[in-house]
Amino acid sequence: MAQVLEFRLPDLGEGLTEAEIVRWLVEVGDVVAVDQPVVEVETAKAMVDVPCPYAGVVTARFGEEGSELPVGAPLITVAVGAAAPGGSTEASGGSAGGSGNVLVGYGTSEAPARRRRVRPTPAAPAAANGRSVAAEPVEEPDDGPRAQTAGRADESGATVVDGPVPVISPLVRRLARENGLDLKELTGSGRDGLILRADVEYALRAAAVQTRTAPVPAATPVTAPATTPGGTRVPLKGVRRAVADKLSRSRTEIPDATCWVDADATELMRARAAMNATGAPKISLLALLARICTAALARFPELNSTVDMAAREIVRLDAVHLGFAAQTERGLVVPVVKDAHARDTEALSAEFARLTEAARTGTLTPAELTGGTFTLNNYGVFGVDGSTPIINHPEAAMLGVGRIVPKPWVHEGELAVRQVVQLSLTFDHRVCDGGTAGGFLRYVADCVEQPAVLLRTL
Repeated sequence: MAQVLEFRLPDLGEGLTEAEIVRWLVEVGDVVAVDQPVVEVETAKAMVDVPCPYAGVVTARFGEEGSELPVGAPLITVAVGAAAPGGSTEASGGSAGGSGNVLVGYGTSEAPARRRRVRPTPAAPAAANGRSVAAEPVEEPDDGPRAQTAGRADESGATVVDGPVPVISPLVRRLARENGLDLKELTGSGRDGLILRADVEYALRAAAVQTRTAPVPAATPVTAPATTPGGTRVPLKGVRRAVADKLSRSRTEIPDATCWVDADATELMRARAAMNATGAPKISLLALLARICTAALARFPELNSTVDMAAREIVRLDAVHLGFAAQTERGLVVPVVKDAHARDTEALSAEFARLTEAARTGTLTPAELTGGTFTLNNYGVFGVDGSTPIINHPEAAMLGVGRIVPKPWVHEGELAVRQVVQLSLTFDHRVCDGGTAGGFLRYVADCVEQPAVLLRTL
């Protein structure tokens, strides 16, 4: 007899609590093998193919393309040991025990000490094409204490367990607890009323507005209509929501300041042209700027740090993990070159090229989008001279580089046309004062104007 197992959205790592279904890779009634990708999801960090830990016949899917699911919500159910359509047995390699760790933070192997509870399924989920699979008791892992009421069958025939406070994410519970918010007063916008992080944040913003102006309902879920009088509402989700959250947090928590300087980049451009004329792998301008940044951070380590307000400490970091802003069709992302301080210019150039291509194709992993300690922002590619960028929280600084254009410049006592660039440094004023920030920026400018300065200080 077939055993129907439920596969839930696993923990995708890096503190992610939900994901959007982009594309289903299987249909109800399909035979799946162990570790076969069954759905493509988009998180705030990257696109991820989610593999199924069971082999068998897909009996139900949960969630439409474009909908969001929290971590721990059901994705599919699989009949393990069932006969596939046409009389063949299930895909080889399947077992109720699963396949092991298929994604970060998610293990499908059964732990000996874990208890399992069995609940009956009222009816077999009907396939979209009219086929159905015989229903068997669904074994569900006991994930610990959970508020429960009665089970009910949803439209797909799967049993859903309701609770008085439907919250899966511990992050959501902690966020509410730290801000004195009673989750019982919220109406969740997730599946079956599940309370998401966005619901808690919306309620906190509404409460803040209420203290300043007129009362605002704190329990209103984030279910904005598609249109509103005089305009169109665009939901904040995926990368756009992640960017909005991070920038808002940066502006709220970091007392930033910006200083800038114009520099003559003529010699830097000549040095790059000479490097690329040797026949060796091409060196990008971004790689040269990155090499200058790592050298500057070695001299001014205050700017390669983060602030721990709970401990009242500034944490100076040993390694430089250099983020760089990359504009993609999905929005702005910041891939991170790990251990940039230990790479030479050629290695930096190769890594920038690899990560940029991954950003364009949407294949960056969460690990490649997190862990930065300093960000290099080349907004000159947009044809602008200057900017005051927002710091990439929880970092302490960001170097901005404008376009390099011919401009009148006094060179060796005479007016000449030179390649001029504006450099700006936005920094967290808690980690250093203006003198340190100015010294860092002046050193960067000196290296841009005279690349030999970098060689002298290596």
